[in-house]
Amino acid sequence: MKVLGIETSCDETAVAVVEDGFKILTNLVASQAKVHEQYGGVYPEVASRHHVDALLPLVEEATKDHDIDLIAVANGPGLMGALLMGVIGAKTLAYGWKKPLVGVNHVEAHLYSAMMGKETLFPSLGIVISGGHTFLARMEGISDYKILGTTVDDAVGEAFDKVAALLGYPYPGGPHIETLAMGGDPQRFSFRAGRVKESPLDFSFSGLKTNVLYAVKGNGGSKKGPTIISNEEKKDLAASFQEVALRDIVDKALIAAKTFDCQAIYIGGGVSQNQKLRVLFQNSPYPVFYPGKGLCADNGAMIAGLGYHLYQEKNCLEEVQAFPRNRNR
Repeated sequence: MKVLGIETSCDETAVAVVEDGFKILTNLVASQAKVHEQYGGVYPEVASRHHVDALLPLVEEATKDHDIDLIAVANGPGLMGALLMGVIGAKTLAYGWKKPLVGVNHVEAHLYSAMMGKETLFPSLGIVISGGHTFLARMEGISDYKILGTTVDDAVGEAFDKVAALLGYPYPGGPHIETLAMGGDPQRFSFRAGRVKESPLDFSFSGLKTNVLYAVKGNGGSKKGPTIISNEEKKDLAASFQEVALRDIVDKALIAAKTFDCQAIYIGGGVSQNQKLRVLFQNSPYPVFYPGKGLCADNGAMIAGLGYHLYQEKNCLEEVQAFPRNRNR
């Protein structure tokens, strides 16, 4: 079965064709990163308009050599306007081509991206770390999970973006922080990870972000205030921030894994490509799986891959509606 996957949940228009849930035939992405760089983050209205321009040309390119059996579309969570562009486009194609349509949870697809073409072991711990999401989940099967811990404020990727902005780097900030950190001392600044009372597996990055602000601008300083650290100290700050933020994820993940008979850890989302994170997970007592090349950030292949399994499980169609917020598990 060849599945067309469409992903427009944020600022990337992504289209892919995947066979039988794992064999990627085409995987195309039109990024808007340069467009939103001037805003310091994603501007929703602009993102929606760019999806309108990019979607159908990508579909035409992705499907020119393939006959499609099923259409899968990311219908949430994400930016409502952006999601609607993908959902309306997918519905139109399904109607015109007379093909079945299935809606796919964008966050669940990030978890599936770490499983594509790999051994699946359950129960397992799923971790999604991106610009919009940070959570730990116990997984009993593909798309069968229970949230164990989540962020109460910023997602970790968002925290990376905001710290990068404080240091004068454009959106997206994660790659800039990782590059800076390579030449820095992670022990130079005494930052601490956030703690959430009565929810030890939850995350909080707002306090860490404030500590970084004061280190860069001075105690009581504002975002627009003058920077008081040198370029060399920026490297140390980036390294210190990255070390604390990522180690917090790793530590809590390993604690969560001990609460059940965990067989493996699957990590998805844009931050999963961070090399420091992978180093910190090297001593994990559990096998750790990451998405393949081109599957860490938002992409259509993960939507098509998970869509295949959802269609097989349900063997029926549901009305596909966009939803901006993740549904509770």
